[in-house]
Amino acid sequence: MFASLENAPEEAAQKEKAALNGLSRLMTSKPSTSGIPSTRIDRRFAALRAQGRAGLVTFTMAGDPDPATALAILKRLPTAGADVIELGMPFSDPMSDGPTIQAAGQRALKGGQTLAKTLEAVRAFRAGDDDTPIVLMGYFNPIYVYGVERFLEAAKAAGVDGLIIVDLPPEEDDELCLPALCAGLNFVRLATPTTDDKRLPAVLANTSGFVYYVSITGITGMAAPDPEKVAGAVARIKGFTELPVAVGFGVRTAADAANIARSADAVVVGSALVAVLAKNLDANGAATATTVDAVSAAVRDLAAGVRGGDRSR
Repeated sequence: MFASLENAPEEAAQKEKAALNGLSRLMTSKPSTSGIPSTRIDRRFAALRAQGRAGLVTFTMAGDPDPATALAILKRLPTAGADVIELGMPFSDPMSDGPTIQAAGQRALKGGQTLAKTLEAVRAFRAGDDDTPIVLMGYFNPIYVYGVERFLEAAKAAGVDGLIIVDLPPEEDDELCLPALCAGLNFVRLATPTTDDKRLPAVLANTSGFVYYVSITGITGMAAPDPEKVAGAVARIKGFTELPVAVGFGVRTAADAANIARSADAVVVGSALVAVLAKNLDANGAATATTVDAVSAAVRDLAAGVRGGDRSR
């Protein structure tokens, strides 16, 4: 990206060093301190801090059960109470996902969903909402096939704010994380109960936007988190970073959300919402008249739980 400084004129060298320093600052784990946060994600978490409450991060799968219904759900999420949206990128081999989200991805792929169509859905969402952050979540393979540079340009143009790529560890940051940061996208990293103090600095090194703490080991949607253990884990992570910590995996009910919201900066709910969607499909897996409303109602219930979490404890 940057030319060699060897034998360069002094002025040019100074400019290049300044650019490198700027990139270094971008890739630190601390949020913007300029007074005007630099991304939608930063702005949203700043607003949540000002309100003294945790946020609700919702996950839905792009194209599930069909592109039109998925887009209708996406557009309804903010008014239902979602503060940040995670939008799944369907993939044929989702190794970290439980059966509920795997089924959602299969429905989307069967309906012809592609990465290009997912970006178009974000673009359509942005036509009516320029404030709610959208984070694409999924696996690296579809991005690699699409082309990293092409994908980042298209994602930024569509209105994507960040990425969560579950199968790219910090050792492979050159593949996507660093290019994404250079493109102006946040790169959200996962921390888990097995991420010890020795490993955590590497996980956080190039993380931006927020940290996603996976509250349980295993695949999504298979167990419930322990609020006391979550509170301890959040406190430990905050000892290493000033970034907000969002907690997900296993949150199903408003009561679950309220318990996690007492210590986390945000609560992530995915499998529970996808399960509500699945229950409101017909026998052939197609949307019904209740599908969009049912998901919206579930989000409203969860949002009420998050907002009711007592953060004074």
